[in-house]
Amino acid sequence: MMRVRDPFNELERWMAPFGVQTRGAVMPMDAFEQNGRYTLRFDLPGVDPDHVDVTVERNILTVTAERPEEQPEDATWLLRERPTGTHRRDVRLGERFETSKVEAAYDNGVLTVTIPVHEEVLPHKVSISTDSPKVIEAETSS
Repeated sequence: MMRVRDPFNELERWMAPFGVQTRGAVMPMDAFEQNGRYTLRFDLPGVDPDHVDVTVERNILTVTAERPEEQPEDATWLLRERPTGTHRRDVRLGERFETSKVEAAYDNGVLTVTIPVHEEVLPHKVSISTDSPKVIEAETSS
């Protein structure tokens, strides 16, 4: 089982009635399982791949990304909604994952992380023996 650690859960619950969204605002993520592998996709538009870091420690996958602040000369800002600075997202991984084989790829502002499940925890077919026990007949003496 995979659990996403999100310290803003309570804040989102309180702010939702006011139409304020906090979850995933900085680093939205999709996650799915397919063929014994979990795939996580993080949207990181405008982030240089050299400023993205993926680590796994004690079954916690951490994605850190830095989007530098733009400072054009002689500019008068009218609106600044794009988040800048260093952003981090932690994903708690269960014991079933093979964390030494995590892979990551970055393409067009999307970071894709794949995490295989340990072979021994994958569903597998159990064979059923069809050998029936032999019946031993006792001889009777007459």
